[in-house]
Amino acid sequence: MGGSPVEFGKRNECTAIVTPVTISRTVGSNLRQHRRSRQLSLTDLAAAAGIGKTTLHALELGEGNPTLSTLWALAAALEVPLGALLEDEPQPVTVVRAAEGPRVDGDSVHARLLHRLNVRGSVEVYELALDQTQQLSEAHLPGVQECLVVTRGRVKAGPADAPVDLAAGDSVHHQAAQPHVYEGLADDNQALLLMIYDS
Repeated sequence: MGGSPVEFGKRNECTAIVTPVTISRTVGSNLRQHRRSRQLSLTDLAAAAGIGKTTLHALELGEGNPTLSTLWALAAALEVPLGALLEDEPQPVTVVRAAEGPRVDGDSVHARLLHRLNVRGSVEVYELALDQTQQLSEAHLPGVQECLVVTRGRVKAGPADAPVDLAAGDSVHHQAAQPHVYEGLADDNQALLLMIYDS
């Protein structure tokens, strides 16, 4: 994966919109936090990642436009997932629209981070077809998370007290230890559901 610069879209976390300026700050803040937690100097991390100390310092200040290769090198040197550098602090319910989310581009790979999920247990992946009726799912055990990605049609889903309308390409991630709903809004509705269990 190569040398194209990172391109960031907007990120909507219910009310917060992330712009290219704030995502640069997020990357900088995350780099600094992970570097300090590992007790690495700027010089040490720059050397481990194979980049210049001046470049790293600028990135930590929220300046610059790192390439995908640079971000991968930094993530590897810090021993964290790439998403740990791109994501802000997790929110209770996170909605990502089809045109939103941090994007990273390489020579032939173009990726969009939908959600970063921290798990110690297992993940189940389901393909869903949703009818035009609402289904209420009771609260799951504490610690269970759900991530729904709409692949066709329109779906209303999420916590029962605050469901969101989602179109193809949109996604929602929430804690499932509360009642939540699913409802197809179009004639043909499909989605992928990830159920994440702590243990």
